[in-house]
Amino acid sequence: MRPDQRPLDTLRPVEMNLGFHKYAEGSVLYRAGSTLVLCTASIDDKVPAFLEGKGKGWITAEYQMHPRSNPVRRESRDGRGKAPGGRTQEIQRLIGRALRAAIDLDKLGERQVTIDCDVLEADGGTRTASITGGFVALAIAIDKLTRQGKLTTKVLRDAVAAISVGCIAGDELALDLNYIEDSKARVDLNVVATSKSAIVEIQGTAEGEAVPRPMIDAMVDLGLKGIVELAGLQHAALAGVGVDLSSLLIG
Repeated sequence: MRPDQRPLDTLRPVEMNLGFHKYAEGSVLYRAGSTLVLCTASIDDKVPAFLEGKGKGWITAEYQMHPRSNPVRRESRDGRGKAPGGRTQEIQRLIGRALRAAIDLDKLGERQVTIDCDVLEADGGTRTASITGGFVALAIAIDKLTRQGKLTTKVLRDAVAAISVGCIAGDELALDLNYIEDSKARVDLNVVATSKSAIVEIQGTAEGEAVPRPMIDAMVDLGLKGIVELAGLQHAALAGVGVDLSSLLIG
C-alpha cells in the first residue's frame, strides 16, 4: 500500500494557481501532492551572445530549493557565497531542454524566456513539477506576447510535462513518487514528453540490481499515461484564465 493510499497508476492531486506572481509575464503556483513549486516566465528582448543576429530565440531555466522546502532548513541558498550545486545545475539544464522542446525557437524572434522554478515545499518530484508548471508559465507568457501583437506567428509545438515512475515493491510499478517512495525505489525513472507521447527525455537509475528491458518499457508506458493526464490538466488550467492553448500551437 502506498503511503497516501493512492492506486499505483494514479497521479498525486494537482493544483495550479495561474497568475500567482503579478510581475512575471507568466506564472503558476504548482502543487503536486505535498510538493509546491512557484514557476515564473520572464521575457527579455535580447538573447545570449551566441545567438545574437541569428533571428532566433532561447529558453533557459533556473531552479532553486527554498531553505525551508524540507522539514529541516537547508544551510544556505544556492548562489549565496557559493556556486549552484551540481544537482541544481543538472535540474536547471533539464528544465531548459524540456521547455525548448515545446517551442520553435526560430519563430520566437530574438528574445529570451527565463523560467524560474522555486521549490517552496519538497516531497519528491520537484524537477518533474518544475517542468510541468514551467510549461504553463511559458504558455501564459507566449499568449501575452501574442495578445500584445509582439508575436504574430504560432511558436508552440505541443504541451510538455514530466512525471516520475518507480519500482517500489518487488516488481510493482508506481506513478508519481513522493519522497518516501522515491528514497526506497528499486528503480526511479523521470519521463519528459509531449501531450502526444513524443519523448523529450528519460532519466533512470537502478539502485542496485540491474533491471530487465521490459520493466523499463513498462515504466515508460506508465509515465506517458501520466503525462497525457497532466497535459489535460495544463490545458484546462490555461483555459480557466482565458488562454486557449490550441490557438497557440503550430499546425
